[in-house]
Amino acid sequence: MDVDTRLLRTFVAVAQEGSLTRASERLFVSQPALTKQIRQLEALLGVGLFTRSRAGMALTEPGRALARRVPSLLAEWDGMLRETKGAASRAERVLRVGFLASAANEATPGIIAEFARRRPGWRVEMRQAAWSNPSAGLADGDVDVALLRLPFPGQGALRVEELLEEPRWVALPSAHPLAGRAEVSFGELWDEPFVAAPPETGPWRDYWLATDERDGRPVRIGAVTDQPDDWLSAIANGYGIAPASAARFYARPGVTYRPVRGVSPSRVGVAWAPVDDGNAVVRDFVECCRGAVAGNR
Repeated sequence: MDVDTRLLRTFVAVAQEGSLTRASERLFVSQPALTKQIRQLEALLGVGLFTRSRAGMALTEPGRALARRVPSLLAEWDGMLRETKGAASRAERVLRVGFLASAANEATPGIIAEFARRRPGWRVEMRQAAWSNPSAGLADGDVDVALLRLPFPGQGALRVEELLEEPRWVALPSAHPLAGRAEVSFGELWDEPFVAAPPETGPWRDYWLATDERDGRPVRIGAVTDQPDDWLSAIANGYGIAPASAARFYARPGVTYRPVRGVSPSRVGVAWAPVDDGNAVVRDFVECCRGAVAGNR
């Protein structure tokens, strides 16, 4: 029997949290998606793993037996994957860097240039991830280090250092009545349709929609996209507006950016796996991030 490790990770989160709500927040995945995955795992194993009640999710006897073994199994699997992929990148003298959207903004070229100076013969391979992968491949060991928007799924299991924060702006269709303003209040946007990341990104999507900063007003979703280009097309075509934390990197006809007051800033960080605390190459890259960001302030 083959079982997707994603299902096992979901199981561990629900077992440890005892609640779909808390597990959803921990994994940055929607509750319906978690429920579907738990049921899929139970169907594959042919046993019930939880009893469900208003009090939460309690493990059955088979569930307790699985919960005793799965964490160590996943840790061993993750370690093996990271070691294998890391060995390949070291042999090629390549540092794989995952990123979302504009990475570390204007500091990114300086980071790469300083790393090249510190590590002659090494190459930085930048790998852009979709918004449905908000750890940019770091959680899966597909990259060695990542430049990310905080918070992101699985952040608590990784090393994260905040590098900078910047105000959030709003991206509007250029014909929108608010596009002529010098600045927009976030409250003026509450009834507007927003372009959102895929629902399975859960609380991460909610953060970018600023759902906790709307005084309980529900979000209207005008379109769902997974890539910056699709996001810009949706906005330009009038399907909604969306918070834009790096407006200067995505100039496009039909889209106008304006500062927004009344919403928290966006934060950018560098992240790596705890197993790489002793990795001198990763340490050098993190130090390059610190230096380049400081130089851009």
